[in-house]
Amino acid sequence: MPDAQAYPALCTHTHLFPGARCRLQGLPHPAAFAAAPEPIEAYLRFSDGAATAAELHTGSPTGPTLTVAAYTTAAGTPIDDSTWTVKGIAQKEDDVELTIGAPNRA
Repeated sequence: MPDAQAYPALCTHTHLFPGARCRLQGLPHPAAFAAAPEPIEAYLRFSDGAATAAELHTGSPTGPTLTVAAYTTAAGTPIDDSTWTVKGIAQKEDDVELTIGAPNRA
């Protein structure tokens, strides 16, 4: 069950990769958040129904990152915990879309 303070995010695929997109939902001011993102907790739901916790971090000198907890896809594939750069943050209707960049190996 997602934490009450975590925002739901719908992802377009069963896992993250460079170019994948996730839409944060329920943010009180999506345009303001897209213009000046702040650290938040999110609950990612993937296209196959699998879900996991994540945190958006904005204090990195290289830009925002998304730290994702380990999870298992609906097909049974284990996905390790990971951190990804976020190469795009844009308002899309009432949501904020994150475009995933490269894995953060640091």
